[in-house]
Amino acid sequence: MPKNAATGRLYSGINVLILWGSVIEHGFPVQGWVTFRQALSLGGNVRKGEHGTTIVYADRFVPDDEKKRAQETGEEAQAIPFLKRFTVFNLAQCEGLPEDLAVTAPPPEPRLIEPTVEGLVKATSIDFRIGGSRAFYMPAHDYVQVPPPQAYFEPINWHRTALHEFSHASGAPHRLNRDLSGWFGSKKYAFEELVPEMNAFCCASLGIVPTVRHADYIASWLEVLREDNRAIVRAASQASKAADFLLDFLSSDDERRTTSTDREQDAA
Repeated sequence: MPKNAATGRLYSGINVLILWGSVIEHGFPVQGWVTFRQALSLGGNVRKGEHGTTIVYADRFVPDDEKKRAQETGEEAQAIPFLKRFTVFNLAQCEGLPEDLAVTAPPPEPRLIEPTVEGLVKATSIDFRIGGSRAFYMPAHDYVQVPPPQAYFEPINWHRTALHEFSHASGAPHRLNRDLSGWFGSKKYAFEELVPEMNAFCCASLGIVPTVRHADYIASWLEVLREDNRAIVRAASQASKAADFLLDFLSSDDERRTTSTDREQDAA
């Protein structure tokens, strides 16, 4: 049953269904919840970019004027129903909480992540988080989040998803400076999605052969291409730049390791 992790109190009524639904929708691993202020009071905080779940509190109260009227007339005081809304966050959306409340994503099972992709992820130094039920790049806070590999029916597709989001991250102003200002459904957004969807460039270079394709993205591509038949050429160019940008990190990392090994051999 869902409960408030700060007070230990169980939620009831419609809130149980709301919070159960949120756990299912977002893949949260626990049924503990806190408000933004409760997370702070516990010594932690809600992670940047997280969205809360709205719950409600219903009750009745008797206003002072109604109490006075009832006393003067001898009638029974009429209570007024009220409904208040609260926003709560799952413990999995928080960080810095006490050890007995902290939630960490289970580590990926051994050999689920290809060493080359794992090396690339580390070499970029881009803030990378494994967890949740959605894969995304958060431009405002410059981090990538991808569900754990074991959440995918075919773990090989985790690599394609991770590289897709890293391709988005390559467009940040301090990297390749692409226009990431489009909102979902806009032409800018659709064009930007063309770029990482061509991360077949990265996948092929790393020997990754994914199987998944996103039909909803394809619909967006068609809309873009109908309006601009050169969009595919521009997107391919941007995708190549993104792939080169990411793969250069692996080359640089290999060079550093080689140089370090050569120095150790020279010293020996």
